[in-house]
Amino acid sequence: MTDLSAFPITQRWPAQHPDRLQLYSLPTPNGVKVSIMLEEIGLAYEPHMIDIGQNETWTPEFLSLNPNGKIPAIIDPDGPDGKPFGLFESGAILVYLAEKTGKFLPKDPARRYETLAWVFFQMAAVGPMFGQVGFFHKFAGREYEDKRPRDRYVAESKRLLGVLESRLADRDWIMGEDYTIADIATLGWVRNLVGFYGAGDLVDYASLEHVPAWLGRGLARPAVQRGLEIPKRP
Repeated sequence: MTDLSAFPITQRWPAQHPDRLQLYSLPTPNGVKVSIMLEEIGLAYEPHMIDIGQNETWTPEFLSLNPNGKIPAIIDPDGPDGKPFGLFESGAILVYLAEKTGKFLPKDPARRYETLAWVFFQMAAVGPMFGQVGFFHKFAGREYEDKRPRDRYVAESKRLLGVLESRLADRDWIMGEDYTIADIATLGWVRNLVGFYGAGDLVDYASLEHVPAWLGRGLARPAVQRGLEIPKRP
């Protein structure tokens, strides 16, 4: 049996199945990237629900795995060279799992780098901007009388949706016929923007054609539906 005792996080969230990949997460737009990916590739894993509302990401045990104090993070008992390996940052985890399994990342070098560019587009632009819209529209920022910060992020989010709309005009997935980690990285954020954040009207989502169709195709995938609910909230 694999020994994960070298990872302090397992003291607070013990592994019942240490031979399986350990996922520390919550079904947020960043968290579901990894749970969807794991469901898509069929790799055995054990999810642990990390309650960000109770500041569990700032505990010493969690920070020992991700010093940035954010979900998701993983421990792979069968990491490089067969040794247990911990990793954080959702984009890095997607790339790692894709390369580990040979799935959802093209092998052709040019298409591989193009896919990674779209993953980084989500990490650097879509996530941060959509998240700010959520803060200023749904959370504490909605009480601010000055709407200029909100409007700035709304305008940038509309622009980013326009980039996606153009990209998807003649293709089913971001990389064409191939569903990849670029789609997995982005689906949860678009879903959250118009769903949980309720910002569809703000960003004029109804005027789009290709992004909603792409989102619908993604949400129809059984692995996506499962991944969106993992880890289960209490």
